[in-house]
Amino acid sequence: MKFFGRNKEISELQETNRLSEHTARFTIVTGRRRSGKTSLLLKAYEDVSDMLYFFVARKSEAELCKDFITEITDKLQIPILGEVSRFADIFKFLMQLSKTRHLTVVIDEFQDFKRVNPSVFSDMQKIWDLNKAEAHINLVVCGSIYSLMNVIFKGSKEPLYGRQTGEIKVTAFPPSTIREILACYNPSFTAEDLLALYLYTGGVAEYVEMMMDSGATNKTLMMEKFVCKNSYFINEGKNMLIEEFGRDYTRYFEILQLIASGHTTRSELESIMKAELAGYITKLENDYSLISRNMPMFQKNNRNIRYQIEDNFLRVWFRYIYKYSYMLEVGANGKLKALMEKDYTTYSGRVLERYFRAVMIESEEFTRIASWWDRKGENEIDIIAADELEQRVTFYEVKRQAKDINIGILKDKAVQFFNTTGSFQKFSVDYKGLSLDDI
Repeated sequence: MKFFGRNKEISELQETNRLSEHTARFTIVTGRRRSGKTSLLLKAYEDVSDMLYFFVARKSEAELCKDFITEITDKLQIPILGEVSRFADIFKFLMQLSKTRHLTVVIDEFQDFKRVNPSVFSDMQKIWDLNKAEAHINLVVCGSIYSLMNVIFKGSKEPLYGRQTGEIKVTAFPPSTIREILACYNPSFTAEDLLALYLYTGGVAEYVEMMMDSGATNKTLMMEKFVCKNSYFINEGKNMLIEEFGRDYTRYFEILQLIASGHTTRSELESIMKAELAGYITKLENDYSLISRNMPMFQKNNRNIRYQIEDNFLRVWFRYIYKYSYMLEVGANGKLKALMEKDYTTYSGRVLERYFRAVMIESEEFTRIASWWDRKGENEIDIIAADELEQRVTFYEVKRQAKDINIGILKDKAVQFFNTTGSFQKFSVDYKGLSLDDI
C-alpha cells in the first residue's frame, strides 16, 4: 500500500532534522503497535543520506552490535575495527562523530533494550550529557510498548528522564485519511463501507493496509476478513497487550471485555467481578492509556463517570473475539459472524457517534466536544460541540437512519442541560441530526 497522510508528523520530523544540524536533538516517537511508526520515520528521512536505522531485536547485545556496525559501515562508509559488544561504545562513537559530521540515528523498539541490557539507558544518559553541547545529531527513538516508554522517559528516577527535546505520538488515521484510502481501493464505496472500515480497524495503519491489500473493501468482506478462520485479527488483541500486562493480563482482559460490552461504570465492573478494581482501572487509564473517563460536559466531580476503551479495534475485539473465544476454539467462526451481523446495527450506531466526534476533532473548529447526561443517566445528548471564541454551540443527535432523528426531543434535552449546568446561556444555539447520510 502506498503511503497516506502523516503530513504534520513528517514536517515535524524533517524540521527536527534541520535543527539538529546546529544543535543536538533527541526525539521520542510513541504509538500503539501497528500504527505505522516505522513507515513514518523511513518516509520522513528517505532523502537523508547519513541516516542510520537500528532495530532493537530480541537477541544478545553483542549480536545487536554486529547488526548496528554493519549498518554504520554500509551507510557511512567508515571501517570499524575490532569486536564491539556494548551498545554504549557504538553510541559514544556516533555522538563524537556527530561533532564533525551531521547524523540522523533512528532506534526502533527502543524499549526492548530493557530486555537486552537495562544499563544501556544510564550509559546513554551519561554519553548524551557529556557530548550533546558539541554534537550535530538527530537522535530519534521509537517504541510501541507505551507503558515502558512512559517509564523510561517520564519516570523521574529514570536516567533518561527529561532528556528528550521533542515527542511525537503516532495515532490512528483520522476520518479524512481513512476515506482517502478506501476511495483509492474502492471508488464506489458506500457510507456503510466507510463506517465498517473505521469500526474494524480504528484507523490503525497496518489493519487498514491488511483490509485493503486483501480486497476487503466493503462492509461484508471486512467482517469476513475480521472473523474468518485463521484471521490475523483473532489473536491480535492478545498479542498486542499480553506483554504490556504481564502475568496479570487475565484480570485486565476481563475488565476491558466488560467495558466493551457496555458495563462502563466502576460500580458495575466491581459488582460483576466481585473485586476492588481501583488499582487496575487507574493503570489502564494512566499507565497503559487504554481507557479514558467519559464524563458529562461541565461535570465538576468524579461522580457519574463512564469508562470507555479508546482504541476502536480493541473495542470490537474485546466485544466479540475475546468474549466469544469459546466459539472460535471449536471452529464456530460462522456462528460468531452471524452473532456479529445480528448485533451490527446496534453496535455500529454507537461507533457512528465516535466517528462524528473524530471528524469534529479533525476539523479543529471547536474548543469543547463532549456528551452530556443528567445524574439519573437520562436526557442524554450524544454530542455537544462548542466554539467558545465565537460563542456558538451545537447540540447533535446521532442515529444510523435520518428518519429516527427527533430534533424536538433534542431541544427538550438541551433545556435540561442549560438548567443543570447554567452554561452557554448567551451563546448562539443550533440543533442538528447526524446519520449515515452525513458521512
